[in-house]
Amino acid sequence: MAIKVYKKNTAGRRGMSIVKPDNLTDRKPEKYLIAKISRKAGRSGGKISVRHKGGGHKKRYRSIDFKMDKLNIAGKVISVEKDPNRSALIALVNYADGEKRYVLATEGMKKGEEIIVKENALIKNGNRSKLKNIPVGTIISNVELYPGKGAQIIRSAGSGAALMGVDNKLAQIKLSSGEVRVISEDCYATIGQVSNFEHNAVSIGKAGRNRWKGIRPAVRGSAMNPVDHPHGGGEGRQPLGMHPKTPWGKPALGKRTRKKYKYSNKFIIKRRK
Repeated sequence: MAIKVYKKNTAGRRGMSIVKPDNLTDRKPEKYLIAKISRKAGRSGGKISVRHKGGGHKKRYRSIDFKMDKLNIAGKVISVEKDPNRSALIALVNYADGEKRYVLATEGMKKGEEIIVKENALIKNGNRSKLKNIPVGTIISNVELYPGKGAQIIRSAGSGAALMGVDNKLAQIKLSSGEVRVISEDCYATIGQVSNFEHNAVSIGKAGRNRWKGIRPAVRGSAMNPVDHPHGGGEGRQPLGMHPKTPWGKPALGKRTRKKYKYSNKFIIKRRK
């Protein structure tokens, strides 16, 4: 994987960079695994409900197999592709029974590799196994929170968790945020961290690249008038002089929003830093 930095020909190119993964396959996406996305871009009934969203390049959704419920059937990776809907790379897997599915690619996954989903699978990148059968200290990703529900956490580019131990039918995993939580030992997890770990090193270079992603401009509250935002007004550049607020006066920037008595608190041993 390499980061390509462009020549400084124009103001937009100055500092612009992209990630070029080594193992990408030059192949069009599998036709029957892509679907049309209907996008309302932050609007509800035509009115803006989430600001700074709109436009963006047209893209098709790739149907990703998060359940990976083809047990004991070996699959061969026939391509590794970019997905416009997520930060991680995806892999097209052709299973021994002839079915093809997209899965999240793990770091280092290449065309021609074989993977398998098995209760006690071989500890190898891309294979998927139950937490109780994975050795302590292994880096895992694509983890289920409830047996049979499919992967819900550790799915973004470069993310991975360490299996701390299994005790009393519960597995302890340490997430990259520092949080330690318990999950049933019967949940499935994929061996290895998610691909494209250099995703955060990309410099967009120009505002237009954000517009392609459907992100509209965000104006700072301190640049507005007092009538438009609680941070507005003052001569020149003024400090906030108060705790940060949203345009509607609610506390922002650092205010904890997690519910005090959330049902999943009992599964968290150590909160994130």
